[in-house]
Amino acid sequence: MHLARTGVFLWAVRSARLLALPVQRISLIDSKRWLSHTPRCLSSPFAAFPEQSAQQGSKVDPKKTEKTSASDHGNGSIPESQFQRSLASAPQNKIIHDTTGSGSGANILGQPFVFDDVSNVTDSILGLVGRNLYDTPNHPLHITRKLIESVFQYPLYKNHIASNPVVTTKDNFDVLGFPKDHPGRSRTDTYYVDSQTVLRTHTSAHQHAAFQYMSQNPEKGYTICADVYRRDSIDRSHFPVFHQMEGARMWQQYRMKTTKGGTRLMGQEERKAQIKEDLDNLPEHSLEIIDEGGHHNYKTNPVQISHDEKESELVVQHLKRSLELLVQRVFTAAQEAMPGTKQEQLKVRWVEAYFPFTSPSFELEVFWQGEWLELLGCGVTKQEILNNAGLNDRIGWAWGIGVERLAMLLFEIPDIRLFWSQDERFLSQFKEGQITRFKPFSKYPPCYKDVSFWVRPSPDGASPIGAESSSGVAAAAGGDSTKASPAETQPAAFHENDIMEVVRNVAGTLVEDVKLVDEFVSPKTSKKSLCYRINYRSNERTLTNEEVNSLHDQVLQQLTKLPIEIR
Repeated sequence: MHLARTGVFLWAVRSARLLALPVQRISLIDSKRWLSHTPRCLSSPFAAFPEQSAQQGSKVDPKKTEKTSASDHGNGSIPESQFQRSLASAPQNKIIHDTTGSGSGANILGQPFVFDDVSNVTDSILGLVGRNLYDTPNHPLHITRKLIESVFQYPLYKNHIASNPVVTTKDNFDVLGFPKDHPGRSRTDTYYVDSQTVLRTHTSAHQHAAFQYMSQNPEKGYTICADVYRRDSIDRSHFPVFHQMEGARMWQQYRMKTTKGGTRLMGQEERKAQIKEDLDNLPEHSLEIIDEGGHHNYKTNPVQISHDEKESELVVQHLKRSLELLVQRVFTAAQEAMPGTKQEQLKVRWVEAYFPFTSPSFELEVFWQGEWLELLGCGVTKQEILNNAGLNDRIGWAWGIGVERLAMLLFEIPDIRLFWSQDERFLSQFKEGQITRFKPFSKYPPCYKDVSFWVRPSPDGASPIGAESSSGVAAAAGGDSTKASPAETQPAAFHENDIMEVVRNVAGTLVEDVKLVDEFVSPKTSKKSLCYRINYRSNERTLTNEEVNSLHDQVLQQLTKLPIEIR
């Protein structure tokens, strides 16, 4: 099942690649912060979630990213003050071109930005900003979010939402330790508003701010839900905007200063006792547990040097029990929505993992409808991350999960595009606080169109035929190792996500999937030929031949702007 391998963002780099916490354990971790103070942002910093500092973000090296034409997004050489002032009163979330023809920009949720050579956001993507499906009552994503939050409730946990997706590259990448050449930084994978700001690729852009919030407030944990953005494949389980949730739980040591009386040691013992008490107070559950990470490998999945081994193990036990309770809560609700079917005992499986922000780390799988499905990832939070947020006296765990992945399983929704539908035949099927199985209202016919083109000899930017996208499973912030490297020098090679973006910008949700169906290399010219098949199909109506032909002609026209040669 493709969905089983395309889920959650998460912090992960397996074999030097950032991995989205594969859903094997219950854990979601995303964090993100927003810096609005840049030379190109006219307005003063706005209050994102929670209140965040507004510092100059690190610039992206354009030599490590693919370029688009200046006519698409402007060359950044226009008089900024006059154009920015006009953007402040322009329609929101729509690309505006300067009347002089020398540049462009956008008013994104009230904040004006002038585009530069790195900008690659499109009208189709900006049109989805601010929809906030996770905060729309009776929507399946809102129902799923509330179901998760019901396990992590106030006052112990603070439940945050982060409504503005514009963040700095510092918060999205640098603070989290992403290498400068990480694939997730590439313009082929990330939507850049300008060289210093992006549409967040994961909720972890808010993690640092969330920890700082905890240092000043009484809550001992938090959850964050937000929409995130990645340039990606087009199919029934991928969409350029999706939703993530992450959570964390901390314990504080109140006696930190070392004295002859051993105050620091006493403080650690008291904290250890508190973790044990909190663990004992967690409810029991009826899940069948397969714990392959029960006695984890201390070489490949070690306890952190600064942590006491027994205390770290207590944190792990509390983490696992908390997420097992989440699984029981969520999937019991799903079982109750399927009357008349045989109810088997729920089974979960813990597997060791590697994530750059936690150690030890684990993944959680759930056995659902006859197969093991990856659910999420988690672990003991790296102490340096806590220290950087002023939480030197804390220890704790964190997790992260993809909301669509879970909602598609719970409501049996077969196509991720449906979440964005405004058709009442879809929306009227769901009610707040209830899990109901989606009933397809019709199946409209597909219309296939092929497009073939030559690409110049260069690193392969297309996924192999038949390969499943690894984004979401192999990248916390994005990035697919089967695609061109962001460190590739100019001019950049053709990248598979480029054709996806063209099709998406022209046809939007009227395309169900785009697949590579043929490729070969000419023995004479060494040029590579690629053939992609575009499946035009609406979830809401039958498309006419004239409509599809018009859309396909526009796609072909836009493809000529890429470094390819249409055959």
